Amino acid sequence: MNTTLPPPEVDEAARLTAEILRLKREKNAVILAHYYQTPEIQSLADHIGDSLALAQAAERASAPIILFCGVHFMAETAKILNPGRKVLVPDMAAGCSLADSAPADLFRAFRAAHPHHVAVTYINCSAEVKAMSDIICTSSNAVRVVQSIPADRPVLFAPDKHLGAFVQRVTGRELLLWDGVCEVHVEISADKLKLLLGKHPQARLIAHPECPEHVLELAHHVGSTASLLRFVQEDPADTFIVATEAGILHNMRKAVPHKTLIAAPAHAENTCACSECPYMKLNTLEKVLAALRDERPEIVLDEDVRVRAHRALRRMLELG
Repeated sequence: MNTTLPPPEVDEAARLTAEILRLKREKNAVILAHYYQTPEIQSLADHIGDSLALAQAAERASAPIILFCGVHFMAETAKILNPGRKVLVPDMAAGCSLADSAPADLFRAFRAAHPHHVAVTYINCSAEVKAMSDIICTSSNAVRVVQSIPADRPVLFAPDKHLGAFVQRVTGRELLLWDGVCEVHVEISADKLKLLLGKHPQARLIAHPECPEHVLELAHHVGSTASLLRFVQEDPADTFIVATEAGILHNMRKAVPHKTLIAAPAHAENTCACSECPYMKLNTLEKVLAALRDERPEIVLDEDVRVRAHRALRRMLELG
């Protein structure tokens, strides 16, 4: 008879998960989680997705409590769309390097200096910046959003300059780009990717458009996290090198367990062999449980900011 006991951390994770699910039922809460969350958190979420899918899920939410397992700007988006519901986060410190790259005061001055430009702002920004924008986009719909703007209107794009440059190349539109980057995607090493492709010549390299151009030039497919997930399911290749945050591999492996998935390597100076977002990984099962139990930290927004940000978000959501 097998008497081997599971390691203590497995028992603890199971206990925490059971308690979270009990509280979720008791409080009639809904849990939203980004693809970049840990597998343990993704496994207990009601909805898993990229920024666009989660914004749409938040808009459809009817539960009195939304627990958003992602980063701060994502939870703010849920609150913008659901002013009458309580929006909680596991850790208020789970921020975003892109959002931090566009402080509201500097963005206000940037807009004032270019008053005739249509401001297309990537969803990875604060509520205050959204409130100063004309329309929001995600990596899933950025090309479509820019193409929806009349050709004779100048466009500024913030805060990710690499996503903006990608949209510029695809659409042929000249965009005025804010100088911001995602610290995770710019750390992906093109040199190491070339070595990996040499070792796996049949592999398909797929990349998120927040990566720099010299990485995207190597890719067989460029797209949002949801697009990358679809690609590995639909493409006949057996091996994929995935150039985005490594958390997406959990859902990919569930979708294509028979395929080989390799996380893109980061630069040599990184302590991690793959690309992980330190902000996303601040969320833990312990913090998820505490947030549901105590109903805090809670996202609170100034109503004027929320209303103006909602206007820009609605324009995006109306495009589908």
